[in-house]
Amino acid sequence: MAQDMRVVVDDGKVEVTQSHLGEKLDIYNSELESNSTEGIVERYISYLPTLYFGFTLQACWEAVGLSLQLNLLNGGPASLVYGGLLTSIGSILIALSLAEMASADPAVGAQYRWSAAFAPFAPRFWGLFQGWITVFAWMTSTAASLAYLAQSLLAVVVLWHPEFEVQAWQNALVMCAFCIPPLVVNLWFRRIIVPLEWMGAVGHGVFWIASMAVLGALAPRSSHTAVWTNLTTGLSGWDQPWVTFGIGILPLAFPTTSFDGVIHMSQEVKDAKRNVPAAMVLSVVLNCVMMFVWLVVAAYSLGNVDVLAEAPLGVALVGLYMQATGSKEASTFLIICHTFIIYVSLANIFASSARLTRAFSVNNGLPFSKHIAHVSRRFNQPLPALFLVISVCLILCIISIGSTTAFNAMISIPLIALYISYGIPIAFLLALRIRGCAPDLGPFRLRRAGILVNGLSVAYILYVLIFAALPTVLPVTSANMNYAGPVVLAVMLAAGADWCVSGWKRFKLPGAITN
Repeated sequence: MAQDMRVVVDDGKVEVTQSHLGEKLDIYNSELESNSTEGIVERYISYLPTLYFGFTLQACWEAVGLSLQLNLLNGGPASLVYGGLLTSIGSILIALSLAEMASADPAVGAQYRWSAAFAPFAPRFWGLFQGWITVFAWMTSTAASLAYLAQSLLAVVVLWHPEFEVQAWQNALVMCAFCIPPLVVNLWFRRIIVPLEWMGAVGHGVFWIASMAVLGALAPRSSHTAVWTNLTTGLSGWDQPWVTFGIGILPLAFPTTSFDGVIHMSQEVKDAKRNVPAAMVLSVVLNCVMMFVWLVVAAYSLGNVDVLAEAPLGVALVGLYMQATGSKEASTFLIICHTFIIYVSLANIFASSARLTRAFSVNNGLPFSKHIAHVSRRFNQPLPALFLVISVCLILCIISIGSTTAFNAMISIPLIALYISYGIPIAFLLALRIRGCAPDLGPFRLRRAGILVNGLSVAYILYVLIFAALPTVLPVTSANMNYAGPVVLAVMLAAGADWCVSGWKRFKLPGAITN
């Protein structure tokens, strides 16, 4: 294949012509670094810290453990093992698709830039629409992490004090309190994030081994038939096995998302075109392998499922460890192992969310973008964007008081939004590939496997989205309804309304590649 390339720079526009494809690529040079009036963020993160960042950010096996009760309610052991395998394969396919795009354009804006780049029409509209979805997805992802932490902490409290009755407002208050340390770290101790990631990465592996050792050695053993053929139905009101299985994999699908967080930190990563895709794919593969192995061990260690259902606050993981160890002290320590890694990842999630919000504001994607995009010279941080993320989290924490299935909603909302944000650019690139006019993107390339990987990614995303919007229990009431679908739909309508009102003239097309 010929590699002849011509580059012409004219008024900030870079025109690239690749003779071997006969393509003309217009790359608009609107990188964040060029906006000197908004401040420049230092590139200080090398490959290994980038890998640690992605490795700890997902915290897959820890999160699926803390939501184990949702799998037992819909699907049981079979949804754990087969669902874990399905979500692992699907997540790796999505990560490969996004890594190829990140290799060409490792920018903080990521999905909204790529959607504008590959859109078949109206690239500015798709860029704005995608930006709204992606920013909202990451803001709600922070709230989901807070929900994991609050539920596990209160479950431990009830374990030691069974007479304590947890109220919804107390859960919301604990979630709000968990926001403070990550904010402090991002403001005053940014430099400790790298060693914190290293500690988190080590703990992520060590605690994984410790958890499986305890369950494997001490827990009662389930039969092969119970693990691999037992698909539980009817407990949640859903009697159809295919629906039960689909809903049951959602708690497994959410922890395997957010791998694009590495991309949203790319402005601070050295040699981002190579380090970001490599770190993202490897971190997803490692997390998915660890999650699947842990799920198999957990499925063989379930023992008496009725005992797990009676665990404090219904958190089955507490019952699982109590059934294995018979010790409150040991069970508490093992729960802390799960929550510690999730809490380490929370600082990373806040950092990624703030940088994504700031990047979108640089392109005037949000109302009051000029103020949101400001980077504090004192803290060298996008403070308005960071405080906006915190504010949205606090609002979601307060709203959760009125729902009996708040934890499910906290997972479903970012899951739906993130999968939509992944699906749009992948579908656009797939369409280009099918038409035979997709460009060679960067050092990381799928080449001939691109159509297969992109196609399977889109199919998996659509499969998950169908079940993510369904109610998790029947009959549906105002208290247990799954509001995730309507909430995300409202955000999509808001994005469309914003485009019609002022976005069409306000939003600047980001650095995009257009045929």
